[in-house]
Amino acid sequence: MGRFQQYIDEFVALLGYPGLPEQPANLSALPDFFEQMRSSQFDLAIQMHGSGIVTNPLTLELGATRTIGFFQPDQVCPDPVSFLPFIETEHEILRYLRLLEFVGIPASDEQMEFPIWERDRQELQTLTKLHGLQDYVCIHAGASVPSRCWASDRFAAIGEQLAQLGWQVVLTGTCAERGLTEAIARLIKAPTINLAGRTSLGALAALLNDCRLLVCNDTGISHLAAALKVPSVVIFSGSDPQRWSPLDQQRHRSIVPPASVSSVLEQAQVLLQQESRYVA
Repeated sequence: MGRFQQYIDEFVALLGYPGLPEQPANLSALPDFFEQMRSSQFDLAIQMHGSGIVTNPLTLELGATRTIGFFQPDQVCPDPVSFLPFIETEHEILRYLRLLEFVGIPASDEQMEFPIWERDRQELQTLTKLHGLQDYVCIHAGASVPSRCWASDRFAAIGEQLAQLGWQVVLTGTCAERGLTEAIARLIKAPTINLAGRTSLGALAALLNDCRLLVCNDTGISHLAAALKVPSVVIFSGSDPQRWSPLDQQRHRSIVPPASVSSVLEQAQVLLQQESRYVA
């Protein structure tokens, strides 16, 4: 929360709710939770969880003076003055900018942001000295949803080709993805630097900020690269690029099924050449 303290004053965790998969619903705790929220007397509550089939009732229970969001067109609209029809194929960024404009809040900037702190840079400096990071590209082969993962041997083939072109190859991921990155590293004949599970989120952002290219699945790191304006090739397997691809299609390239090693490598080389001209 501290990273975005100019926007966020307080964070309150939801203790689970029926229909939300992130954690089990804590039904006994919900009445007290909603009572606490209503006592805060919010002026505005914004429902930002998809079409609202599950979460519109939840958000309305917060008791804000006004609640805004989206509704499924074939469902009852909670309030025509404050709720817009949910368009399945609309880009997520543009969706919420449209909602803000609908209720009279100017929304002219499509660019996301992720502040990098000094301690993030210091953590990266330690990694740089330890591993001799220079001109490097990052490969992120994991994703929170398995269906979004491109084949690991294909990521290894990309890493092999980029290494042959003279780039240091850095493998990133979570602690749980360490086995995946180790398997990919074994397939790449050239040396690689495996940092999966070895960085904080802030240090990962600093690492990306200094890399020349990211190759990844459609997952959180793609949005981080978009916020930092780091060139990326994003491979879509089990998700919709219309909703989740970076808006800047010059700096970021979206590869849709069927994604081949050659198509990914081609876009990677285009971006590396493009970035080299930009840096020069």
